Amino acid sequence: MASKRGRMAQEVNAGSMADIAFLLLIFWLVTTTIASDKGILNILPPKQDPNVPPPEIPLNERNIFNILVNANDQLLVEGEYLDNTNSLSDDVKAFILNFGAPNADAIALYNSLPESLKSQANRDPKSSDHPLTGGAVVSIKTNRGTSYDVYLQVLDQVKKAYFEIYAERVGITAEQYRALSGKNAAEKELIDRGKADLPMAISIAEPDKSGGN
Repeated sequence: MASKRGRMAQEVNAGSMADIAFLLLIFWLVTTTIASDKGILNILPPKQDPNVPPPEIPLNERNIFNILVNANDQLLVEGEYLDNTNSLSDDVKAFILNFGAPNADAIALYNSLPESLKSQANRDPKSSDHPLTGGAVVSIKTNRGTSYDVYLQVLDQVKKAYFEIYAERVGITAEQYRALSGKNAAEKELIDRGKADLPMAISIAEPDKSGGN
């Protein structure tokens, strides 16, 4: 009889283990921070009505800065191969700030630029007409085999060119301009003044089907 009581005393009561495990799970869910991937913050155009053909906007070829990225992640910029994206933002910036055939509004925009940007502006008749709407468009075209990493590098370099221009117009650095949230009146005024009459004209074409699955 004594040995039976000894065996019973050695047994562990596991009846509450499930409750303890459930409480630990709740504690883990409450205290754990799960990172979320926000992706690329781009404003997409509204869905096109399939019964209404898209409007045709005639553009001179010189007003389009063509960037092609093939399935092997090779860059073809304005017909020339680039080994990397290091100089891409400077090339885009020179294209945007060209006043090859300025109209009255473009001349007014040029006169409003700070001297630091005026010194960078050109009047190459073979390049863009002006930075206003339709006068300078950056076109990015990829392939289905293009890696996401290279696409992001190209897009970031193009945006960098615009942000550098916007920042110089308001007298801050490009990093400071990109950090503006627009949540207060002062920041919104800087954002609006930086990009006034100088839209970020980036066209992202549908990828080619060749070279991908």
